[in-house]
Amino acid sequence: MDLPVMPPVAPMLAKSVPEIPDLGHAEPKWDGFRTIVFRDGDEVVLGSRNEKPMTRYFPELVEAIRANTPERCVIDGEIVLVADDRLDFDALQQRIHPADSRVRLLAEQTPASFVAFDLLAVDDEDLMRRPFRERREHLVGALADARAPVFVTPATADLAQAQEWFTRFEGAGLDGVVVKPPERPYEPNKRTMFKIKHLRTADCVVAGFRWHKSGDVVGSLLLGLYTDDGRLQHVGVSASFPMARRKSLLDELAPYREVDLAGHPWGSWADQSAHPDRRMPGAVSRWNATKDLSFVPLRPELVVEVAYDHMEGDRFRHTAQFRRWRTDRDPASCTYDQLEEPVGYRLADILGGPAPA
Repeated sequence: MDLPVMPPVAPMLAKSVPEIPDLGHAEPKWDGFRTIVFRDGDEVVLGSRNEKPMTRYFPELVEAIRANTPERCVIDGEIVLVADDRLDFDALQQRIHPADSRVRLLAEQTPASFVAFDLLAVDDEDLMRRPFRERREHLVGALADARAPVFVTPATADLAQAQEWFTRFEGAGLDGVVVKPPERPYEPNKRTMFKIKHLRTADCVVAGFRWHKSGDVVGSLLLGLYTDDGRLQHVGVSASFPMARRKSLLDELAPYREVDLAGHPWGSWADQSAHPDRRMPGAVSRWNATKDLSFVPLRPELVVEVAYDHMEGDRFRHTAQFRRWRTDRDPASCTYDQLEEPVGYRLADILGGPAPA
């Protein structure tokens, strides 16, 4: 491979802001795997956010990129998976599998798509120092004839439309809105873009915690919500605490630690084969099989209010943020009924039309 921009490249990042800034360029925020595509003729490399290649996991995209992109190019974008006309991040995660036979099967059963949103190089030209508005123009031109599963992300210069997208597109599984300063160059690993994500709160049962990697302080709280049939479903974790708070949490949780694991709602977590249809708090990490995901059980009597952006299936898509203890809440009242559901929206209506400049 011989390109003007060579792998690996750390992608340019975005920092969270509470409102959509009016900078003249906004895009939907895609919920998938951030990927920089490097193509030199038939040779294709899919670079991930951690700069490790993901090429072997998406053979169907390698073929699609050969068919729909310039002969020599470097494109920043997102690998997504569409199911029932909305994004499905859970299904996308299943694509990361060590067995080649499984990878090939999933490529046929749940094929992925690539949504392009920046062009770093084309032919012999390095575009990274060019302003984004020029890179966007080059991208739209370079992929003018691209067909599914390769797309160019929609974009708008209209703040009102961006605000409408923020509300409507969540129903198709999108993650919010990204705003890009039109005059900025491409700056790897720098948070020079802006992301605006949905923020909601939920009252959850705290049924356990994990130790922090640094020692005897709390690493994360394990959160649960009750289902209609009375099960306490593990829905995610709250984990972003200053070190002093991690120590004080240990004292606050101490009265709830005397519990018989056999009677705990997640007491049988170790037998993952007995729960093929739901995520358990002790399941092996798909991304790091050596990571210790064991937990300290707590009597499920504590209720905490957390902030979250959106759900992915029956769990929080990202780490939830601790807000406050809710001593006034009955744990049994912490059900899925409290969660706000976005209005449905067809993903085809976002990607189906021609890509705007």
